[in-house]
Amino acid sequence: MADDNSKNKKRKEKESVVLDKVAQSVASIYEAKHVDTVICALHSLAVLLFPVDSLCVSDTVGKQYRDQVINANVHSVEERREWWGVFYKGVAFPTLARVLLNDVASNWLACFPLSASKNVYDVFFVNGDIVEVVQTVVPFIRKTSDGSSDVCSNAGRVLTLCLLDNNGLLQMAREFGASPKLEEIDKLVISRLVQLVTSIPDKAHSVALNALSSHIYYKQTVSQLLSGAEEFDSNMCNKALILDDNGSDGSLLFIGEVLARICRRGSADIVLSEMVSRILAHVRSALSSDSNLTTSEVFELKPGFLFWRNIIKAIRDPFAVEKMSEHLLRHLEAAHISDVEAYWTLWILFKEVLTHKASIRTMFVDKFLLWKVFPICCLRWIIQFAILEFPPGATKSHNSSGLLDIVQHLAAAWCRRELVQSASMEQQAYITAALGLTLEKISKEDLAATKDVMQSILEGVSCRLESPTHLVRKMASSIALVFSIVIDPNNPLYLDDSCQEETIDWEFGLANRREKGTCSTTKLLDDNVSESEATDLLLRKNLLKEADSEKRNISKARKTRLSEFKLVDPDEVIDPAVLNSELGSDEEEDDDDASVESETSSQSSLQPYDLSDDDVDLKQKISQLVDVVGALRKSDDPDGVDRALDVAEKLIRASPDELRYIASDLVRILVQVRCCDSAVDGEEESAEEKRQKALVALISTSPFESLDTVGNLLYSPNLDISQRIMILDVMTYAAQELSDAKITKPKNNANKILISDASDAQPWFVPNNVGPMGAGPWKEISRNGTPLNWSYSYERDLPVRSIQVSRGKTRRWSLRSKSRPSNEMEQSSENKFPQYAAAFMLPAMRGFDKKRQGVDLLGRDFIVLGKLIYMLGVCMKCAAMHPEASALAPALIDMLSSREVCHHAEAYVRRSVVFAASCILVAIHPSFVASSLIEGNTEISKGLEWIREWALHVADSDPDRECYTLSIACLQLHSEMALQTSRALETIRTKSSSTSISSLSPNPFKGEIKIPRGSLEF
Repeated sequence: MADDNSKNKKRKEKESVVLDKVAQSVASIYEAKHVDTVICALHSLAVLLFPVDSLCVSDTVGKQYRDQVINANVHSVEERREWWGVFYKGVAFPTLARVLLNDVASNWLACFPLSASKNVYDVFFVNGDIVEVVQTVVPFIRKTSDGSSDVCSNAGRVLTLCLLDNNGLLQMAREFGASPKLEEIDKLVISRLVQLVTSIPDKAHSVALNALSSHIYYKQTVSQLLSGAEEFDSNMCNKALILDDNGSDGSLLFIGEVLARICRRGSADIVLSEMVSRILAHVRSALSSDSNLTTSEVFELKPGFLFWRNIIKAIRDPFAVEKMSEHLLRHLEAAHISDVEAYWTLWILFKEVLTHKASIRTMFVDKFLLWKVFPICCLRWIIQFAILEFPPGATKSHNSSGLLDIVQHLAAAWCRRELVQSASMEQQAYITAALGLTLEKISKEDLAATKDVMQSILEGVSCRLESPTHLVRKMASSIALVFSIVIDPNNPLYLDDSCQEETIDWEFGLANRREKGTCSTTKLLDDNVSESEATDLLLRKNLLKEADSEKRNISKARKTRLSEFKLVDPDEVIDPAVLNSELGSDEEEDDDDASVESETSSQSSLQPYDLSDDDVDLKQKISQLVDVVGALRKSDDPDGVDRALDVAEKLIRASPDELRYIASDLVRILVQVRCCDSAVDGEEESAEEKRQKALVALISTSPFESLDTVGNLLYSPNLDISQRIMILDVMTYAAQELSDAKITKPKNNANKILISDASDAQPWFVPNNVGPMGAGPWKEISRNGTPLNWSYSYERDLPVRSIQVSRGKTRRWSLRSKSRPSNEMEQSSENKFPQYAAAFMLPAMRGFDKKRQGVDLLGRDFIVLGKLIYMLGVCMKCAAMHPEASALAPALIDMLSSREVCHHAEAYVRRSVVFAASCILVAIHPSFVASSLIEGNTEISKGLEWIREWALHVADSDPDRECYTLSIACLQLHSEMALQTSRALETIRTKSSSTSISSLSPNPFKGEIKIPRGSLEF
């Protein structure tokens, strides 16, 4: 007791002496009139604490101060150690540090020579207690209201010098590892110190030091700490330390806290980039060793692995562990390592915690299988390490009970319809791959031991086969194939032709899709929708890529599905029998050739021949539409039905007089006829194609009579889903055909048209076609960079000037008379669709939300709803720049804005809604919106504002990637329309007097159009 009192008394005396010396130095600094006085005052204190080179310091001061520097009192090594401990463990250092960092830094430090700055200023921080230095200096790096920039810059320089240049972080880790056992107070100190160290980049944003930027600072911090891994590993082995919940090594705890804090601050990739290279070097060294031990024994006994096996255990933040695990898997995938190397890397880091911590196991078998999305190779590593628990290629039997539990858990999640409706395509593919890869590891006996796996898989397959998306159906086919192989390896079940390979592509082509980008892979409708429809949904690239040829170019699918035809003169007399004879011309030519060969090769007229060809002559020739209807109604005569389908389109396009009277019956029978019953095996698609061509010709030739029946059949309870889809497809093709009708007429240049023809429609955002004769159409200029731009540029080819044409000697001769010039006849495009737009759209929109017998568009029949909305969008596009588009737009917006439609659970419907909304923006001219606002009609402006708000909502929260892409393009169209509308309003303001505008309406600008990134509202 007496000895302790004596030691405390001596310590207090020593502290008093040290404080007196510090006080003298501080007083000299405050009273100094010259920089040499400050240097001498700091030198007199520094030589008592550190081995300072006084001769070097003396060269930096004037002659009158050199004797004072050289003759300064110097302590022995033992005395310096005592003074050093008292100085940094008490209040002396914080007192002096405040003076150094404030007064000296702002008033004198700039005058210090380099040698003096290093020996009498920096020495107090570099050679001091790094823990105390960090706690004292870090607060000065943040600029306060009364602080100068010199103080902050100097504090940043001191921290860079102490922590990075002199490995201060490694020194701290060593100090914390020196104590045999940590107390709770030590853990609190470590936590507080780590918080200060990792917050330096945030506080140093006002300091112009590149070394303290977050990326460079964290990279050097992690590299510095991990460089001492072998040293920490040997210390842990010497102490025979085993980390548990009661005790831990101080250095390991400090490093773990630093890594966790860095991960919390969003720099987990920096941590893992440093860790992976070091761990892989150890793993490859162990795998290539020639030891007689097993691989696991090598990793447990070889020096250098103890630190890595316990580093994750030292991280007490679950979020940081999860982020590190995610980035670890992605870094390993980027390194293209083998499955064996990946397994042992995971084994080194997570084996201990996976066994003892339930949260880590839950992270691997729940979050990483159901909630995250990793590359397929990472998914294989997770299953191999966390579920099977043995390295690849080993003969050890896996954990059967644990594997079956995971399979049952995955199957239960996979069969839920909500997963198909709300999860992104990548998420669905990932969970499907997880289920398929785990199913491949079980046997038929294991499957029989489970409860609900079989039922869950059957429900999931059935749910996905109903999806309109090919990729979702492919997932169902893959799982069905794996499941059938488990049941009976000799009898695999192939539901899809693409799943007949020996190995299943569990990425489902999404890897190539991510490489190509989002806009090049916008497959928004199912396989039954043609390529032109999917192309139409690329709002800018393919919806209206070339405005001049928008109404003239028929899409690729129509070229393959609709036959080429020419409009005939209605006054021309046509024999329907000729049309039928033309259809069978090829067959008759073959018969004639056969007859010629028979006559030339036969030696006797009595030679027997095949009488089966005589049945062709006995068949009734179909030359009237009445005969077509009669043949189609005879379902027991498949040959008659096939022959009727062969001639139906040509007879309809001939436009006979009876067409208008028989159109209703012909539409009904064409819709209800079963092509699969009459067609030969393998030719069902050909018969279906003929049926659709006939219906398209019928609707486009006799629209009103046909559409009346089509509207009634669309919601008829006697039709199935395929027939309703066929009706909507036919209406889509017919609308496109009517909007692109070709007519040939003689030119009449005498009477010039003074008013522009509304049928020559072009999008409002494309420049006018006014220009010199021979100018080409406007084309959008493609740009490199982001696929979605907020502004567009257009270009076109101009004719060569006459002065630039060099005449040659070539002459061209023609028999054409001068009285009939070559350009006498012209072929033009006339949009005939707008007059029928209401007949197309209004009956289809009526009653879509009513649930009838066999009809439930908002529920079970969501595919029909998506097709219906798509058809309405195409109709709006075909009626673009016409008054009918402006009249029908509010009704369509009202349908789209209903909650059951715009917030439908199926992404297929939401994609169609975005497409239809974009078509509305393309179809309505901004001048119409401006005139509506001036007249006080706010209906259209409110509808357009809903489109903007809903597109923003989809872009922010919709999990479907295609919906997001289309919504961004829709917002772009809306912003362009708002800009053009505002310009139209400004034009009206400048050209019209205030009195004339006010006479139109008491509140001419009652509506509101919001312009993104703008401050104008109209």
